[in-house]
Amino acid sequence: MLPKIDVPVYEIKLPSNGKAVKFRPFTVKEEKLFLMAYETADAKYSVDTIFQVLNNCVISEGDIKDLPTFDIEYLFLNLRARSVGEVVKLKYRCNNDVGTEEDPKKCNNSVEIELNVLEVEPTKNPNHTNKIELTKDLGIVMKYPKMSLIKDNTDTDDFNVVLELIMDCIDYIYDSNNVYYAKDASKEELTEFLDSLQSKDLEKIKEFFDTMPKLKKKIDFGCNKCGYQENVELEGLQSFFG
Repeated sequence: MLPKIDVPVYEIKLPSNGKAVKFRPFTVKEEKLFLMAYETADAKYSVDTIFQVLNNCVISEGDIKDLPTFDIEYLFLNLRARSVGEVVKLKYRCNNDVGTEEDPKKCNNSVEIELNVLEVEPTKNPNHTNKIELTKDLGIVMKYPKMSLIKDNTDTDDFNVVLELIMDCIDYIYDSNNVYYAKDASKEELTEFLDSLQSKDLEKIKEFFDTMPKLKKKIDFGCNKCGYQENVELEGLQSFFG
């Protein structure tokens, strides 16, 4: 029998609740899954692959699919860093205007930037809240969307899809007398409730999603061709593997 290779175990704390999660680096087995996902170029398949790899590599108990999107992204970022390498090389194209008013043009020089992804942390907006007050006595308490919800609602330009996502993220509705949990209400009841909201109410709900914790990192960019300097903000999991 061939010997087995010992692999290290790492631990991080989830941004949403501070819970410690242990994981091992992914192996050739998981690398093959990523290669298949890359070749298909299908967004939903890629999300399924991330879930499968995390389920393979996470040692701690709990269902990965129950985690908020930013927990999944942060966990995967750390998993990849421990598996492939902490430093990634990103290419950024210089957007400096180097032309004239008569002949406008960009520098377009491609510059390689090194980034230690272990330095990337979810950014929390100080104004973020999951409690949305619609009136003095009526409001909604939201829960964070799971990655599986995002995968199943990729067409965010469709208003009905947006409403479905909002509906799935309602924890409970409250008034001055009672609390009404979404899990105890029918889809028809929730749809009727959302249909009764005003545009300003939907804007408040939208702000909940817009201000959720996100993977962000500011990096200093300097063009070695035109000398332009810029502070670039990277946001979202994909931007750290460009």
